[in-house]
Amino acid sequence: MLTDTSIRNAKPKEKPYKLADSGGLYLLVTPNGSRLWRLKYRVGGIEKLLSFGSYPQVSLKEARDKAFEAKQGLFSGIDPSQAKKAQKASASGADSFEAVAREWFGKFSTGWAPGHAERVIRLLERDVFPWIGLRPVREITAPELLAVLRRIEARGAVDTAHRARQTAGAVFRYAVATGRAERDPSGDLRGAIPPARGGHMAAVTDSQKLGGLLRAIDAYEGGLIVRCALRLAPLVFVRPGELRAMEWAEVSVERGEWVIPGQKMKMKREHIVPLSKQALEILEEIRPFTGAGRYVFPTPTSSNRPLSDMALLTALRRMGITKEEATVHGFRATASSLLNAQGWPSDVIERQLAHVEKNQVRAAYNRHDYLPERRKMMQSWSDYLGELKSGAEILPFRKVE
Repeated sequence: MLTDTSIRNAKPKEKPYKLADSGGLYLLVTPNGSRLWRLKYRVGGIEKLLSFGSYPQVSLKEARDKAFEAKQGLFSGIDPSQAKKAQKASASGADSFEAVAREWFGKFSTGWAPGHAERVIRLLERDVFPWIGLRPVREITAPELLAVLRRIEARGAVDTAHRARQTAGAVFRYAVATGRAERDPSGDLRGAIPPARGGHMAAVTDSQKLGGLLRAIDAYEGGLIVRCALRLAPLVFVRPGELRAMEWAEVSVERGEWVIPGQKMKMKREHIVPLSKQALEILEEIRPFTGAGRYVFPTPTSSNRPLSDMALLTALRRMGITKEEATVHGFRATASSLLNAQGWPSDVIERQLAHVEKNQVRAAYNRHDYLPERRKMMQSWSDYLGELKSGAEILPFRKVE
């Protein structure tokens, strides 16, 4: 526990250092002598920081009071950093679009998957707030919102434009419900943006092309973290967000499995990924570089944040692989298609893909985890990919024993 005496006696050093108080509150002492209050906390498994100003402008007691208030908000499902941003937005008007949007986000995002919440707030901050964030929410018209969407469409991001309209619509409807707007203008814009191109994400199901793709990934000359993540992706065929958020604490080398917590999964159910010998070799290769941190594949700028959602896709594009040829998410379709062709039971494949049985009656009786079968399948799949990568001649269909 800190005291005013220990704080006053803290001398600056060559590098910043922390003086811990309690409950995540600490004082950051910088080389220039500044003493900055910080609160470390987690929301949805993601570590965040909140700043409370500097000492002595903010006293030890005031910092503790602010930390207590923030934690009370957490218990109520409110992310204090989002609440703080909403307060700043409110300075220009409590009914500004940004203030209402941040209030809406803080209220509802606690029940979302962390990756989804991150994408929503980033979309708002990047594509919406700069243009209409300071406008009173009740005064925004359909043409104004359309101009925002047109900017997104102009860069070829039609899918993003549609998501922006849907998200803005949710904010407007929240504003109507809370008495700060009369109507939702996004409804007037249905059909104003060209429809997003349908179809599944590109996936390689031809064995020769798949072998070439795997060899290209092995030869990728970018950073080790991205290369290892790309090499692991086809072996485990999880969703890209699940792969990027992989944590060392979730991996058991002894059991040869990766247990993904339910809050990270699309269907909110814990998921076990058996790790083949090849997958474990990749993890052991990267462990000396990232094993001391939280994430297996952290962003290069911070060990406390996973790779961005564009890092792996950008790497594929740098290899000359277009979005029509392959995507990271497409490895799921690749595995599903080829494993079915090889004769593996569909229930085993679907369970490994973490798909939920749509037939509720069948789901009630189909509680078998198929873990032994999945372990065997995942090792066989990795062996198969290894043969493709080596250029061996592979029969298109293989009998499952």
